[in-house]
Amino acid sequence: MAAQPFDNVPMRKLDLAQRWLAAILGGLFLAAPASGEEARELSAELEGHPLRGLVAGPEGGRPVLLLHGAKFDSSTWKRLGTLDALAAAGYRATALDLPGFGRSPRWKFDQDRFLEKLLPALGLKRPVVVAPSMSGRVAFPLILRHPERVAGFVAIAPAGTPRYAPDLVDSPVPALVVWGERDGVFPVAQAEKLAASFDDATVVILPGARHPAYLDDSDRFHEALLKFLAKLGG
Repeated sequence: MAAQPFDNVPMRKLDLAQRWLAAILGGLFLAAPASGEEARELSAELEGHPLRGLVAGPEGGRPVLLLHGAKFDSSTWKRLGTLDALAAAGYRATALDLPGFGRSPRWKFDQDRFLEKLLPALGLKRPVVVAPSMSGRVAFPLILRHPERVAGFVAIAPAGTPRYAPDLVDSPVPALVVWGERDGVFPVAQAEKLAASFDDATVVILPGARHPAYLDDSDRFHEALLKFLAKLGG
């Protein structure tokens, strides 16, 4: 997978997860206390090729698979505080380095079947898939062909929206669609069009944020993510 000119936004100084976690749902939602454990290294193999990443949170927690854009890798979710936030809320977060990014070596793979093969390789059963930008190309095929294998879809201005949205009519997968108000890569108008493809979808437009909106406004992104996960229940 060749890197695309996406997500070219400098990362701002990030606050601690505790700041926004206390404000979730107006103080009505109390997350499980953080375990204090650091995110652990993930080492896996798919079709004879090594894959690397990070994992955090209790083994019995609802699985959340964090993909990434073309300028980033699994470490982005650690720096952003997302891994800590999910772990503190009791979720099992897996952040993957896609082939050719981070510590995963480049190899030729089938984008349409990548996640279909990856989930059993990582032992992930019905995860919530978080797909920013470029990673939409590997997430959409799974959402379209195997909706029963995912518990939710967090689409952050994903690549492939015009291609896949028309085929996702009345998709049963609960979706959170996140876009930056000032996205200069994919027009913000695509957010509503994508959301219309799902039976149950919430749209969050982050004011003033650019393409990797979760970097420009991490607090609001994390709040929206945790609210979405809480809505899914156990």
